[in-house]
Amino acid sequence: MPKEITGEFVWSAFPQRPKEAHKGSQGRLTIVAGSRKYRGAAALCTEGALRCGAGMVTLAAPEAVILGVLPRLPETIFLSCGPDQVTDPAPIRAVAADTLCIGPGLGNTPATRDLTLALTKDFGGSVLLDADGLNALAGLPLPRPGKGMVITPHPGEMARLAEISVQEVEENREAIASGFARANDCVVVLKGHRTLVADPEGNVWVNTTGNAGLARGGSGDVLSGMIAALLTQGLDASLAACCGVWLHGAAADRCAARLGQTGMLPHDILADLCALFGANDR
Repeated sequence: MPKEITGEFVWSAFPQRPKEAHKGSQGRLTIVAGSRKYRGAAALCTEGALRCGAGMVTLAAPEAVILGVLPRLPETIFLSCGPDQVTDPAPIRAVAADTLCIGPGLGNTPATRDLTLALTKDFGGSVLLDADGLNALAGLPLPRPGKGMVITPHPGEMARLAEISVQEVEENREAIASGFARANDCVVVLKGHRTLVADPEGNVWVNTTGNAGLARGGSGDVLSGMIAALLTQGLDASLAACCGVWLHGAAADRCAARLGQTGMLPHDILADLCALFGANDR
């Protein structure tokens, strides 16, 4: 039986900010996201990371994406990577990073596959793969970075990775997530109602926060940024994933109470995430 992720567990594990903290001590995260077609994914992922405490966040994205994100998130460090799609890994590899978050809005193309493989090869930190970063590697061995890998598939992406049907995934969520985590030495966040977190040691956790208001494009981009921020602040892959999914869902529950499940949008939950932190910062 999966273990339930509780608020007590999350707040005990959540990284505390010492009085002497500075931006360098809170971790360096590089997000590789966005394309001309999918500009919003990069903004949502980046804000999720910033709001979850990462010290320095670099967004590697096409210029068209950066121009949209800059007015909204001036705290971001920007690395311009071409006009339409990120394809060249060289400038990104030159940026010092503790964690890489790859995938939201990149586009599912051979160029994304090559980019993802190049960036993760021999990377010594932690990596989070989401969305097109996952789709691009379907059927290929997953990278094994030095400090762990988190993947955040929805059922369709999980089906492509495991080369089975979506129906099989939905009927065997725990077994599929756990088996894939073991076989690929990664932490699997299988999204959906009662999101599951499975690690390579066979541990499985279930999240009970969240609601149907999250059932819209962009929710997963916020979650990816949040988990990546926790990785870059030093939490191991399993803890970062558990804390991220619980906080994401708990913020969504507050947001639904405030705006309603029908009207709430993914970016709305970030205000409620801040309210959670305000009530629990110690």
